[in-house]
Amino acid sequence: MNKKLLLTSTLFLFSLAALAQSYTLSSPDGSLQLRIDVDADLSWSLLKNGTPLLGPSEIALVLDDGTVYGGNTRIRKVFRSSCDRIFDAPFHKRSSVRDHYNELELRARDFSLVFRAYDDGAAYRFVTRKAVRVSEEKAEFHFTEDFTAWVPYVRGKGSFEEQFFNSFENLYAHIPLSRWDPARLAFLPVTVDGPDGVKLCISESDLRNYPGMYLNNAEAGTTLKGVFAPYPKDIEQGGHNMLQGLVKSREPFIYRGEGAEALPWRVVIVSSEAKNLADNDLVYRLGKAPEGDFSWVQPGKVAWDWWNAWNIFGVDFKAGINNETYMYYIDFAAASGIEYVILDEGWAVNLKADLFQVVPELDLPMLSAYAESKGVRLVLWAGYWAFEKDMEAVCRHYADMGIAGWKIDFLDRDDQAMVAFCEKAAATAARYHQFIDFHGTSKPAGLTRTWPNVLNYEAVNGLEQLKWAKKDYDQVTYDVILPFTRLVAGPADYTQGAMRNATKKNFKAVYSEGMSQGTRCRQLAEYVVFDAPFTMLCDSPSNYLNEPECTAFITSIPTVWDETVCLDGEIGQYVVMARRSGDTWYIGALTNWEERDITVQLPRSGPAILFRDGVNADRAARDYSREECVVRDSLTVHLAPGGGFVLQL
Repeated sequence: MNKKLLLTSTLFLFSLAALAQSYTLSSPDGSLQLRIDVDADLSWSLLKNGTPLLGPSEIALVLDDGTVYGGNTRIRKVFRSSCDRIFDAPFHKRSSVRDHYNELELRARDFSLVFRAYDDGAAYRFVTRKAVRVSEEKAEFHFTEDFTAWVPYVRGKGSFEEQFFNSFENLYAHIPLSRWDPARLAFLPVTVDGPDGVKLCISESDLRNYPGMYLNNAEAGTTLKGVFAPYPKDIEQGGHNMLQGLVKSREPFIYRGEGAEALPWRVVIVSSEAKNLADNDLVYRLGKAPEGDFSWVQPGKVAWDWWNAWNIFGVDFKAGINNETYMYYIDFAAASGIEYVILDEGWAVNLKADLFQVVPELDLPMLSAYAESKGVRLVLWAGYWAFEKDMEAVCRHYADMGIAGWKIDFLDRDDQAMVAFCEKAAATAARYHQFIDFHGTSKPAGLTRTWPNVLNYEAVNGLEQLKWAKKDYDQVTYDVILPFTRLVAGPADYTQGAMRNATKKNFKAVYSEGMSQGTRCRQLAEYVVFDAPFTMLCDSPSNYLNEPECTAFITSIPTVWDETVCLDGEIGQYVVMARRSGDTWYIGALTNWEERDITVQLPRSGPAILFRDGVNADRAARDYSREECVVRDSLTVHLAPGGGFVLQL
């Protein structure tokens, strides 16, 4: 080797060595430690009390011109900061939230990489300083062992492109990471059983103008990798009743920026035990703070028409999508203290994707005025394509009519264009003092904080599945997985409240007269266990009127809370949730198909109302008892298979 080549090689190696840097960041209580290594690759590791949870996991953005924001990066400045504040949390599961973290910003020439360490998790994000196009994001989560994971695969198989079009609803596979089907994507959140009972939940937050993240394990090892839908190039109207946007071709990039932008947080929530996941709100904390006045937003309950197929009885008119039926729903809501009635699919002329074409059987201005006279407001269902094409005019027109909000359905994608649509819809509706419930959409990812008029999301395999489920379908086990997985990301429009209840043996799917799996008390308890500021009563008003005791209790349960605490639970087995509104506590519990005795430590003593499974609830799921009692420090309740209990204290 000549001297010139030797000198060049030496200088090159010296240059690489100069780039190799390591940084550490700890949570405020010191229990979580992050290590960030900047070398040929840029990676991060996560430890809890010195025990590795995530090994070196690569982070990078690859731009369409070949530039890499990641390895071999020169870090020009390093900034460290801390935050400990309390902020108001409107329409959340607690009225105020403590935001306490340590932060590390690594600043390069064209971007920053920001890390935060909380006592209950860690997060990182890229911040760009100019407009870029990202062809690939590398977001790895390299687990140190072959842990088991709760995996919500995208329903159905096919190419990744086919899987990018989905409703974000599925049951969970509980499998070792190494047994992940490499051909399948999973949507977020994904929860992993870590060492010594520790639970890790992967999600994202402040997702506003960037594609949502899926996870995949192509190498059947212990490393999960982020996968992102490319930016849509050609979109055609089609799908369900011509209300969906079908992607026909895509660009060679996943994200197109228009200027400097903070990209979404990649979030890993860490809990010492399962119950801490169920009341975690790190995703909410990481959402962008709201701007403006949202005091006009009114959460509450809604009488829903679609699940019960407009089946009302004991009336002198033909039930269906007509004025008389909706006046009946409005009368029921008014008499029951229910704030809203929704008109689901069917009020607008089918196949037109035009929200100004109302079916002739309905007089919407009259119905809205009638509802207002009863102290009730109407909410309208809208398909994505119809809402998107006339968004401003539709919101203005129906706000003038008195319509309170929208249930927007059949989004079925979360590429950048669709994610941006969600924020545009929230902002447009807010200008007209209307709220939104997103359906056929991906999980909450911070938007409920940024736009408090976004009251709920579906992104849940909810009770509607039981209208068409096969005999061996298991909704009961799903229910006790949900609080530790999907609900960690935010509220869910599960649509509980069935008055026809079935044991495992006698369940049968009946599309026009739906029933639930599990006991009657399970349905009552779900109004406490599941987080939903905008909550549906899925069954027919006629059925509720035949069950006045249960109906009165359901309608008395708040939908937003001053305090939330998960008292106990194990994923897939059972959950006990306590929530406080003012001076009143509600405690709800669910079990899987195993009967069990649950003992809970109560927040206080005093007079209480207890709904518990009846002695024959294992045979007749609608069997229950209502007891007025005085409770002391603890309470033990027997739950039937698929059962539950709820206590008002």
